[in-house]
Amino acid sequence: MLNKFIVSLMAGICLLSCERQQDRQYQLHFSDTSVVEQVSYIFGIHPLHNPQRLFEIFNPYIQYLSDNIEGVSFTLEASRNYAAFDEKLYSGKFDFALPNPFQTFNAMSKGYRVFAKMGDDENFKGIILTRKDSGIDKVTDLKGKAVSYPAPTALAATMMPQYYLQTHGVDVMLDLDNRYVGSQESSIMNVYLKQTAAASTWPLPWIALSKERPELALELEVKWSTPPLINNGLVVKDEIPNKIVEQVANLTAELHLHPEGMVMLEAMALSRFELASNEDYQVVDQFLIKFSEQVRPIN
Repeated sequence: MLNKFIVSLMAGICLLSCERQQDRQYQLHFSDTSVVEQVSYIFGIHPLHNPQRLFEIFNPYIQYLSDNIEGVSFTLEASRNYAAFDEKLYSGKFDFALPNPFQTFNAMSKGYRVFAKMGDDENFKGIILTRKDSGIDKVTDLKGKAVSYPAPTALAATMMPQYYLQTHGVDVMLDLDNRYVGSQESSIMNVYLKQTAAASTWPLPWIALSKERPELALELEVKWSTPPLINNGLVVKDEIPNKIVEQVANLTAELHLHPEGMVMLEAMALSRFELASNEDYQVVDQFLIKFSEQVRPIN
């Protein structure tokens, strides 16, 4: 009888211990707060500037989006040159991106759609820089000389200036030594260092770099400017939820309405972003047709 009592007592203690353990496990599975799943998106910016400057200018905007859209974070990704950016964009690596208008138009056939754009279209133009002591006065004075450009696919900084030169008496492919040097800053520095007779770029990087290095403005001048075209687009992959896209679009288009956003825009040398769609970029297609017919094939 004593043995049976001991066995029964031990079984009771074991059962009580198991129940308490189950209670503790049960309590661990419940909380007064719910866990919100964080979704991360890659936001690619085309090489408006070198990667370091790009992060300085655009990362506050990327962080602003992360801070103001619940359950979402954005990571800025720069690219070392236009070719690297093109590869990432056209392969679908970016969830969101800020391409130039040529890249924007191409992205529309590769799983992206336009939802906004940079404003200030009047500033989206090409400029051609020469040294003030170059002795170059007219476009045809460039014949037989070297001209630097960021990249073949840079619309404002390469293609538009090449079209301007072609329509003002220079055969771009036959009369010039065309040098694609990888970035806006490199293009400008080539003419400053007398490696080329002229440099092709666009106003934003020229303004930014000449402020940082005032000696450039002392020795270089904007010799010619092209007519403007539509500014850089903002695109998103088709599968990103509309709810997220709408929040990004609205936050972006309203930056100019509050002090924090105005600081970001000032760093970008931009007055505002605007809502946009694929249809807005059909003007790029029209320019590309003229360019490919009169200047060179577009790769």
